[in-house]
Amino acid sequence: MHRFFFLLIAIVWPGFLDAKDGRPNFVVILCDDLGYGDLACYGHSHIKTPHLDQLAKQGMRLTSCYAAAPVCSPSRAGMLTGRTPNRSGVYNWIPGNHVMHLRKDEVTVAMMLKQAGYDTAHVGKWHCNGKFNSPTQPQPGDHGFNHWFATQNNAAPSHRNPRNFVRNGKAVGPMEGYACQLVADEGVEWLRNGRDKEKPFFLFTCFHEPHEPVASPDRITAGYAKVAKNKLEAEYFANVENMDAAVGKLMAALDELKLADDTLVFFTSDNGPETLRRYGGAGRSYGSPGSLRGMKLWLYEGGIRVPGILRFPGRIKAGSESDEPVCGLDVLPTLTALAGIERKPDRPIDGANFAAVFSGKPIRRAVPLYWHYYNALGAPKAAMRVGDWMVLGSWGKASGRGGGFFRASDQKLVKETPLSEFELYNLKTDRDQEKNLAASEPAQMEKLKAMLIKKYREVQAEGPEWKFGK
Repeated sequence: MHRFFFLLIAIVWPGFLDAKDGRPNFVVILCDDLGYGDLACYGHSHIKTPHLDQLAKQGMRLTSCYAAAPVCSPSRAGMLTGRTPNRSGVYNWIPGNHVMHLRKDEVTVAMMLKQAGYDTAHVGKWHCNGKFNSPTQPQPGDHGFNHWFATQNNAAPSHRNPRNFVRNGKAVGPMEGYACQLVADEGVEWLRNGRDKEKPFFLFTCFHEPHEPVASPDRITAGYAKVAKNKLEAEYFANVENMDAAVGKLMAALDELKLADDTLVFFTSDNGPETLRRYGGAGRSYGSPGSLRGMKLWLYEGGIRVPGILRFPGRIKAGSESDEPVCGLDVLPTLTALAGIERKPDRPIDGANFAAVFSGKPIRRAVPLYWHYYNALGAPKAAMRVGDWMVLGSWGKASGRGGGFFRASDQKLVKETPLSEFELYNLKTDRDQEKNLAASEPAQMEKLKAMLIKKYREVQAEGPEWKFGK
């Protein structure tokens, strides 16, 4: 069994002398299927996101923020563990009752913070196991969250009046309202009355929006009638705005409780936007990757580059912007470092401490950013970013299904298929990946190809095999 040792270092960060024991609080907000171009502060011409625009004005807008994977469950597992998700065996999105799950011996950021004296809460979508709220697989509480209010996957039957939330192991039953507002309300209630106020805290807020099945308040939807192509697009626009209002509710609570100055807020998305009508229930999926190539499930930029906003009063200059690559994998190394936890891992960690971006400095990465998704749409199944360069590897004639969930027959694909074809892009001059430079930059191509193959094989070797039927 893996072990993960750490020491708590007595550090009092400048500007946090009023926080409990000198350590900052953390609020991480994760949206579901929110595209790079879906917010007003990222250039959307119609969707109104005043609270997130304000958050960006108060902090830093990230223009090269990446999800840990191009699909939901792996992205969440990567954010929680700091490890590229194939290492932990979360190879794909997890349907209900599936054998795949985030294993108990994986060490999460919540576990580390809890053991270091933080109070912890998860509110919203979980999607890190198939057997939700069952003793047969680890639940949010087993992964370090003292309080949890969650669904296995999507809010059901839709965002409106969901009936599938569970609170600390007990089914809540039918609820009135919209999922994002209910999730925000739970977070606010925990901040006000549920947490241990003698401890610093970590609040992980995971909205279901704007993932299908989309449902939005009529009053907000009506406001987009003149600019949307149709009512379905108007509902999508309204869905993002409703989520924005939920973010505003959380930020207002931090202000009301005088916690804002001691709290790092990180807002982002789990992957790029869903493709319109890719499956039967995706009729309202009008999300935008901006000008980026690809969408959800793709390993091109549109599938993995997402909005990212940081606010940390006293540490991050208001209204600033950074093009330094930041990834969901970086959450664990960053939060634990800011909490004064010295990590001594016995397993590979792929993320890095991104605190350097607070002051406009580059991140020191021990390993390059890396993505690995066997069932990606399009040819590339692995990608690596090194500086301004992005190298992608494909399987050649072998191919995944580009959708669907992980099956027993997929294990051979995941564990054995080699990379055989490659693409190369310079993201500084070609962010939209229009020109493959593999042929015109042979030296760079060979160097990065070798790095990608080495990492790919390493991750393949570590990933576990799932025993179906158990």
